[in-house]
Amino acid sequence: MSNTDIIRGAYAAFASGDIPQVLSIFNDDIEWIEAAGYIYAGTYTGAEAIVQNVFTRLGSEWDGFLVEPDTFISEGDQVAALGWLSGTYKATDIAMRARYVHWFTMADGRVSRFESILDSVKVAEAVLP
Repeated sequence: MSNTDIIRGAYAAFASGDIPQVLSIFNDDIEWIEAAGYIYAGTYTGAEAIVQNVFTRLGSEWDGFLVEPDTFISEGDQVAALGWLSGTYKATDIAMRARYVHWFTMADGRVSRFESILDSVKVAEAVLP
């Protein structure tokens, strides 16, 4: 299975709510970087920190939150996914749609590093009207 196939599978698992499947492709010491200016901005190490600081919050703070990749670019141990985030922020009831690039570094078929680059202004417009 190629690195791109592994990442495609992770997006499909996330979309179906299968978080254990998503976590299964993370190295134990994965470095997860959320974009500056984003409400979840920061660097998190390990699956537990990612679940607590990102995944759980996404599930509790948004209605209909979707991560939809539309393009994958891969070279060696690097995979980039371009796509769209969308959802309605519960506290404001404002919907957003924002472009993203997710950059994955792979090691032996598992994600060792993730970095999110996104249009945080679009997210902020929903969160902080």
